[in-house]
Amino acid sequence: MEKLIEEYNQDYALLREAIKGLSEEELRFQPGPDKWSIHQIVIHVTDAEILATHRLRKVLAEEEPLLLSFDQEAWTDNLGYERLDREQHLLLFQMLRTSMLPLLENLTPEQLKRVGKYPDGVQYTFKELLELRVQHVRVHLAQIERVKQAFR
Repeated sequence: MEKLIEEYNQDYALLREAIKGLSEEELRFQPGPDKWSIHQIVIHVTDAEILATHRLRKVLAEEEPLLLSFDQEAWTDNLGYERLDREQHLLLFQMLRTSMLPLLENLTPEQLKRVGKYPDGVQYTFKELLELRVQHVRVHLAQIERVKQAFR
């Protein structure tokens, strides 16, 4: 669990490092008509983190809470990601992750097993949800690298 919390805590620094030194042109470059720019990826990762933090807290606080998903394409298309401030979103991501650390550092074995359920019946333990958070960022870090390569 310690390694998982450490990875979770490193994600902000990894995101920062992934975009360090990139020009605005590179950050806004879309490798295809239905492909996200690095700017959009950063905003998406933060939007996903808002919801994920909510889910994690619900699972810790409530008995088998209902967890909801979101339509990531609709959010990207309808929330004007291109107009949103990337720096604000990175700082929000950092704050969300930092706000979870006191909870994570004091988890009991029973809390790791607490469950949240989605409307379709799929359920996850708190630990599985936390693992998904780390995996989510890693997937998008790889996506950022692919966009950088496509730009070059």
